[in-house]
Amino acid sequence: MDAALGRRLFAEFLGTALLVIFAVGTATLSFGFKLTGSSVSAGVVTTALAFGLVLVALAYTLGPISGCHVNPAVSFGVYVAGRMSVADMLSYWVAQVLGAIVGAVVLYLILSGKAQGWNGGLGQNGWGAGYLGEYNTLSAFVFEAVATFLFLVTILGVTQKGSPSMLAGLAIGLTLTAIHLAGIPVSGSSVNPARSLGPALFGGATALSQLWLYIVAPCIGAALAGLLFRDGAPLDANTKM
Repeated sequence: MDAALGRRLFAEFLGTALLVIFAVGTATLSFGFKLTGSSVSAGVVTTALAFGLVLVALAYTLGPISGCHVNPAVSFGVYVAGRMSVADMLSYWVAQVLGAIVGAVVLYLILSGKAQGWNGGLGQNGWGAGYLGEYNTLSAFVFEAVATFLFLVTILGVTQKGSPSMLAGLAIGLTLTAIHLAGIPVSGSSVNPARSLGPALFGGATALSQLWLYIVAPCIGAALAGLLFRDGAPLDANTKM
């Protein structure tokens, strides 16, 4: 592995870990620890802002290094669009998944220290009876696919040549915020297989049994967006946020 690739992979690992620690951490505090009270709306807004703001920060700091995908679905969409090689995509996936797992472990160590105890939940995604809006599998699947399509259309659109690159990170972060505002009651709003995987490891049997949806649906949405931009001209070999 050359030094440049190693640097990019470390950026993806670190960025994904930080996304889990701070954004998923906010979701856990809002819904698990009831930091925002009993109001579901307050929890949704707080969590949506956390995901958007963390991504904006990561986009402007890590974007120049790796493109700040921090999401296997984003890397897949970038690959389908012809903006990165399959080898780079697979390398990014490994770094992102490891980052999400490490981020979940760190978050677990932090939250498990609460004096009043903790039920072990870690902001895992889900759907069905007992989960927020109690939407069914079809609703969750369609939302995750469509939301990821929107997310990748935004990413690929604002990072193509001719777009105002200085505003790219802000546009992408705001899009992620909007997606979470709409989708948290439906599916927990993932659009990111790695983000779902890390917390699911601590979320019990239900979270693990539902993990497939947060891998399959986002990849479908990402692929469709990538095909839409297949003939577009990238900024360079790796999409930069």
